[in-house]
Amino acid sequence: MLTIHAADELRHAWDDDKPLKEGAVAVEGGQVAAVGTLAELLKLYPSARVRRWPGTLGPARVHDGPLPDAPTPRERIHAVLKSGAVAVLEEYAGTPELRAAAERNDVVVLRRARPTAVVPGGRADLAVFDAAGACLATVCAGRLVHRRR
Repeated sequence: MLTIHAADELRHAWDDDKPLKEGAVAVEGGQVAAVGTLAELLKLYPSARVRRWPGTLGPARVHDGPLPDAPTPRERIHAVLKSGAVAVLEEYAGTPELRAAAERNDVVVLRRARPTAVVPGGRADLAVFDAAGACLATVCAGRLVHRRR
């Protein structure tokens, strides 16, 4: 099933200085199918499920520090997802339990931090942030894994 995630604005990369107003990302499976305005994507995919978010939609982030404290590895990984990140650095996910929890949740373990971007054909890792910087939603490999209530 194809889902369109739409927001007040879309940034292809967080350092993008020209956000797209009423931007949207079409997600099919775990990949980005298309990027554009909501109107453009609705013309391409009229039967798609649409999730509208307030704030700014863009690529999910890389968590580049120690993982948050929590009682279990699963909860530590979930805390990362709640922050808008879908990747962690190898040096902070050193235990087999943390790596297993990351793998089960499609969280990428990276050797070093790298820039992230939303591109057609790329992995559908997205995050939505409000004006104050709070994460409202995280999409990891096409799955909505966090939604702030």
